[in-house]
This record gives sequence, C-alpha cells and structure tokens, in this order.
Amino acid sequence: MPTTPPPIYTKPADISPDTLANLGPLRALAGVWQGTIGADDHPNASGSKDQVFLERYEAQPIDPQTNGPQLFYGLRYHTHITKPGKVGTFHDQVGYWLWEPATGTVTLTIAIPRGQVMLAAGQCEAKATTFTVTADLGAADYGICSNPFLAANFTTTAFAMTVTANPDGTWGYQEDTTMTIAGRSEPFQHTDHNTLSLVSPPTPNPLAQSTQA
Repeated sequence: MPTTPPPIYTKPADISPDTLANLGPLRALAGVWQGTIGADDHPNASGSKDQVFLERYEAQPIDPQTNGPQLFYGLRYHTHITKPGKVGTFHDQVGYWLWEPATGTVTLTIAIPRGQVMLAAGQCEAKATTFTVTADLGAADYGICSNPFLAANFTTTAFAMTVTANPDGTWGYQEDTTMTIAGRSEPFQHTDHNTLSLVSPPTPNPLAQSTQA
C-alpha cells in the first residue's frame, strides 16, 4: 500500500505574496539607509583601535521562502562601510534577515569576504521594536564558521546583535563579537554600533509586484 508522505513535505496554504506586509519586526529595516555616526572598536597589534565609519545599508524584500511547512518572509541585505574621507572598503557584508511568523524567530545570515559566515537567531513578538540575535562557535544550528587562518588566530567564539527601531523612523544596532586572539590571554570584545536614516523606500518583492500589475 502507498504510504502517506510525512508532513515535512507539506507547504503552508496561507502564503502571502506581500513580503513587506509580513516582515514582523523586520519591517523597520526595509529600504536603503545611511549612517554617518558609526563607531567600531577592533583589535590591532597594539591592543585595540577605535574607528568611526560611514555606512550604506540596503535591505530589500524577497519572495516568501519555504522549507516544507516552514515559512519565512525576509530581506536581502548588503552593508558597505567606509572610513570618513576614504574610498576603500572598511567592511563589506551580505546576507538575509528572515522572519518566521509561526515561531516568532528572527534569523540573520552573515557572509563576510574575509572567509567567514554566521547564522544567528533570536525570539521576539511580531510588533517588537527591539530584538537580539546570537550565534556561538560550535553550535549545531546557529553558529559561526571561519577559514583556517581566522579560526587559528582570530577565533570568533560568540556573536550578538541588538536592533532597535526608533520612534523617529531611524533604526540602530549594537554588535558584540567575542574573539580569542593568538598571543592574548583574555578574550577581546569587538564592538560596532550605528544609527541609520532612510535614503529611499524598499522595492516590493517580485511576487508582490506581479500581483499589483
């Protein structure tokens, strides 16, 4: 007799084509943003260095994504950071912000072109104006993976990012990255923070655009 396939293959029936309307706490991040008061404290040979930075952050809605019954609404983001008065890249990062309405989970994927990726997550309400995502080295789910040089010399052991949507329409973040550095006895706390202002609104995801045509 034929067997009934397990429910892990069944897609949700109530998928909305409008990602912007279903982003939960991530709605505040959608669009193109600019920040001019960024601050970074990173390790160097003498100990640490404080650096101010300028940031352009673009977060555009993607079509709904499913893993069988699991449903995500999300943003594809790119942040490009430079030092004031400089052209060369100080930091570049791409990835996705994902909201899972069924579980109240925010997920952040991070890819950095120095050979490092992360998957971080946290829980919050759909109407939350602040949330935190975290990742830990060695975790089977929300973890950190680095190339051999970074893993041996600048080991990222933990990551946390708190995002806050402000009443004036801006949003800000505080990042804390814990690192074990070769030749140092104590962990180093690498921090970044910035406040971002809207430059232009988001572009609706392709599926939403097709239903509006």
